[in-house]
This record gives sequence, structure tokens and C-alpha cells, in this order.
Amino acid sequence: MLWEDFINSYWRDWRTGDRSKDRDRLEDQEWLEKWLEQQSLQVTSPPEPDELEQLKQLRGLLWGEVQKLVQGNSADPKLLEQLNMYMGKGPAIRQVVWKPDGRAELSLLPQRNDWEQVMAEIAASFAAALLEKETARFRICDNPDCLWVYFDDTRNRSKRYCDDKLCGNLMKVRRFRARKKAEDAGDAGDHVN
Repeated sequence: MLWEDFINSYWRDWRTGDRSKDRDRLEDQEWLEKWLEQQSLQVTSPPEPDELEQLKQLRGLLWGEVQKLVQGNSADPKLLEQLNMYMGKGPAIRQVVWKPDGRAELSLLPQRNDWEQVMAEIAASFAAALLEKETARFRICDNPDCLWVYFDDTRNRSKRYCDDKLCGNLMKVRRFRARKKAEDAGDAGDHVN
């Protein structure tokens, strides 16, 4: 989802927790170009410093809201007003488009190729998720060194990690090592007595 990938544009070193390795990928032009292409968004130039700051503010706003939702709070009505403000700066028209599989679909087509339009699309993506999806399924990865945001689409709502093979396995190994260390410390204490 667009909003999810946007929030996760702030990358943390999920393996070691070394904050010096954190990267704000919004500042990485190569990453930004690939991300825009993946999301079918277009801009005519890299973000100016003030546009980059606005992107970071929007990301912070969405991150803060996801944190509240994960804690069981409802969506903040003030947030919806802010999303409307962002969406209002990105005009779009409705049009029926044909999909590759031959189906017709109603689509909103952005009318500009600038950063305000990109932010409008991100805000619309988040607003749609708030209104159309179960907000109880919004999650933050349980790996404290990762903190990626994801939408839990599992049947039983039990997904704990952004990626079970990466963060899930890493946390399993950490728990095993902590248990082993505690057992070894307990065994060493038994030998002292």
C-alpha cells in the first residue's frame, strides 16, 4: 500500500539496532525514483528542501496516527481534516480505465506531476485505509529495532512482524539466546552453592 511504503521510507537497522545506520530514504534520490515508479507516481523534479520537509511532516503525521491505532485508539478527527488539506492540493479526475485482464475499473487520475500531488495520493491512500479497512489490523513490527508499519491481512490477526522470515526469525533467535543465557546463568549459580 502506498501509505505503508511511504511511512517505511525511514529505514532502521533492524538487525543490530545501530541507530547510526538509520537512513531516511526520502533523501536518497535513487530510492525515491524507484519508489515513485513502483507506485505509478510521477514528478518532474526532485523535491526542493521545503517539499522534502513537507514529505517528512506528512510521514510523521501518519506514523503518529498508526502508533495511536496500534494502541487501540480511534482515528483522530483532526487527522482527517489534515488529510483533507493534503488531498485538496492534488486534483484528480474520475475515468473508466481498462485493466490488463480486460476488466473496466473506475479510477482517479492525478492531474499534476508535482510533490503536492504525490502527498495528496499518499494522504488519500491512508484515508481510504482508515475508512475501508479494519484499523485494528494496522501494526508496527514487534522487532524494536525495525518498527516498520504493515497491515495484518492474516485470517486470525496474529502477524507480529513485518516479515516472518527476516524480523520473525531474528526475534526467535534472540529469544532462544536469551533463554539459553538465563539457563546457563542459573546453572552457574547452582554450581556456586
